[in-house]
Amino acid sequence: MLLSLLLWEREVKADNLQPDIGRGRVAAEINWVTRFVSVPSLPGTLRLRHTALMARSIRHAARWIGSLRSCLGLVASLTLFAGTASAGQVLPVRSSSAVAPAVRHVKIFAVSGRFGGWPANHGVWSWGNEILVGFSAGYYQDLGPERHNIDREKAEEHLLARSRDGGETWTIENPADQGALIPTGKALHGIAPPGRKEKPWSDCPGDIEFSHPDFAMTLRMTDVHTGPSRFYYSTDRGHQWAGPFRLPLFGQHGIAARTDYLVNGPRDCLAFLTASKQNGQEGRPLCVRTTDGGGTWKFISWINEDPQGYAIMPSTVRLGERELLTAIRCRDAAKAWIETYRSLDNGAHWKLDTVPAPDLGEGNAPSMIRLKDARICLTYGHRAPPYGIRARLSNDGGRHWLPEIILRDDGGGRDLGYPRTVQRPDGKIATIYYFHDQPKGDRYIAATIWEPN
Repeated sequence: MLLSLLLWEREVKADNLQPDIGRGRVAAEINWVTRFVSVPSLPGTLRLRHTALMARSIRHAARWIGSLRSCLGLVASLTLFAGTASAGQVLPVRSSSAVAPAVRHVKIFAVSGRFGGWPANHGVWSWGNEILVGFSAGYYQDLGPERHNIDREKAEEHLLARSRDGGETWTIENPADQGALIPTGKALHGIAPPGRKEKPWSDCPGDIEFSHPDFAMTLRMTDVHTGPSRFYYSTDRGHQWAGPFRLPLFGQHGIAARTDYLVNGPRDCLAFLTASKQNGQEGRPLCVRTTDGGGTWKFISWINEDPQGYAIMPSTVRLGERELLTAIRCRDAAKAWIETYRSLDNGAHWKLDTVPAPDLGEGNAPSMIRLKDARICLTYGHRAPPYGIRARLSNDGGRHWLPEIILRDDGGGRDLGYPRTVQRPDGKIATIYYFHDQPKGDRYIAATIWEPN
């Protein structure tokens, strides 16, 4: 292809660059071709110079474009062959980055002197344009760039933010006022709110109607390493919560539950949790299931092998009657990344699939959803310069990923991310996360509204 370009340049020059009335059509044809073919071996200036020259000679352009269109079939065949040859090998997905079009940032909880954080630890739910998201709210304290800047000696609350217009405006709710979702346990970065005490945990009686149109469930941990977890549920869009109901330990040292579940039917639900490893440290992801409305939960499978570092915080979508895809946050001594696993038997067995985010700095939680047009959307925080929030889309059920989309890259440091993402009825996406603009600035909860084009 490079040779063809160079030969064309020689022919165009020999033709003395005579203008003709077909120039616009040739330029349009070139634009069509360059949508599908890039020539990385050419520097950008040379590529632009050739494009300008090509567009000025219709006689040579027509000949060249015809040849190049024919080459596309060969390129596609070679690409398919390369993909087939590497079947069974899981490789990091290389990406270039592009700024997402039509991005708008909205502040949800931004209070001077406060710290808002970690929506991924809580959950997000949506009913049309009504969105509900949970987050932690503490008090800002400068503890340096390597730590979460939340005051360890002040109260940490677990709040909810609600939008009724697709994430454009928000109101803040405190479920502790009704005795629900009260923080407790070693997982807190601050202290439990004075005067608030969580109700005693109980065994769930079952018969939860998971398919209720206004259903929401949140699964909460008490410790990232060892210790139990519990869950609450609501059938009025999170205004009232039943619980806390204890989750089993499934024979492990601890279960660090965060909200990730798939409803299969009225009494049938899969949940995706993180367990402690054999050494008592976080963590290894697993799949569990209830078929009696939450009365009992059974271990179904481990999602991966016991990791060297940790593999935590699954985010899961259903692709078909029995096909599932989950994204896992991973870290070892060298780096942090996100990898995906696929199940073809409704969670009974899993296989490593792709690595859509091979290097995230210090690491961040994935949020993965299936769009109305069946594409997959993955969002995550980027805890390395430039700090920010990013996304990737897949057109084929997560088997291949399009170039990384930079939703924003203006973060003040590593203390950001943990997104939860939903799609609005109009097709736009609302990605909710915590953020800060300056290294020593308050941490706040924000949403980015963007179009997945």
